[in-house]
Amino acid sequence: MTPWPIAEVMPHADPMILLDGIEQVESERILCTRTIRAGSLFVDDDGGMPSWVGVELMAQAIAAWAGCRARAQQRPVQLGFLLGTRHYSCNVDDFPAGARLRVEASREFHDEQGMGVFLCRIESQGIHAEARLTVFSPPDAAVFFEQKSKETPHG
Repeated sequence: MTPWPIAEVMPHADPMILLDGIEQVESERILCTRTIRAGSLFVDDDGGMPSWVGVELMAQAIAAWAGCRARAQQRPVQLGFLLGTRHYSCNVDDFPAGARLRVEASREFHDEQGMGVFLCRIESQGIHAEARLTVFSPPDAAVFFEQKSKETPHG
C-alpha cells in the first residue's frame, strides 16, 4: 500500500495533525513518525511533550492507516472515533525535545459495523509506550450522525 503524505490521509487539519509522516503502511499495520520540536502543539516550555499525548499519537496513526486504505480504494477519508483504552503504559513522563518517535499501530480486530482494536506502540531511544486502543469508524459517517440526531431528544 502507498504511504501517502500524512495530510492527505488524515481527517484532521493543521495544527491538529500531530504526526510528521508515514514510514510504512501494510494491510494490517502502519508505522508513523513524530519528532518533538519546540513550539509545536502540546509541547511544554522546556521543549518536551507530555507522554499522555502518546495516546493521541497512536490514535492518529490508526486514522492515517484508515486513510491510506480509503485512498488505495479510491474512497474519501472518513472520520473515526477513539473510544478508549483500558491501559496505556509509558516508561517516561515526557517525550524529550528532539526525540524521533516511531508510532506503530497494528489492527487486531474489526467488524462490519466499524468497531476495531489496534495494538499500538511508541518507540525511541530509551522510550517505550504501548496501549490497545478501541476505535469506531462508521461505514457512512453522514448516515450515522443523521441517525444519532434523530435518536437524541432536542429540548
